[in-house]
Amino acid sequence: QVLLVESGGGLVQAGGSLRLSCAASGRTFSNYDMGWFRRAPGKEREFVARIRTSGGNTLYADSVKGRFTISRDNAKNTVYLQMNSLKPEDTAVYYCAAASCGGKYYCRSEYDYDYWGQGTQVTVSS
Repeated sequence: QVLLVESGGGLVQAGGSLRLSCAASGRTFSNYDMGWFRRAPGKEREFVARIRTSGGNTLYADSVKGRFTISRDNAKNTVYLQMNSLKPEDTAVYYCAAASCGGKYYCRSEYDYDYWGQGTQVTVSS
């Protein structure tokens, strides 16, 4: 079992920045690939970014590429999502998740992920 707790959400104006954190406990954090997803009001949950166990391989949704950066600190059992140049359409509940992607390069389906946090709200005002 892996317990994930997100933090860092809030209200920010368009163009601003936020940094989300996701602290993990339970099983060995460094064994898991980590992802960030989001669910906007009235929409399905969607992939945002993922990072492999070592941190050297990242993947982003086209909608956030160049604005968001996913990173991890295995010594602190934490994964981060730095969000810059935020837009109103980034408003959503953001979730971190843990997976064992194995040989799957993309590993961006929510069905690839076994453990989920409770989510943190990000609201971007125009």
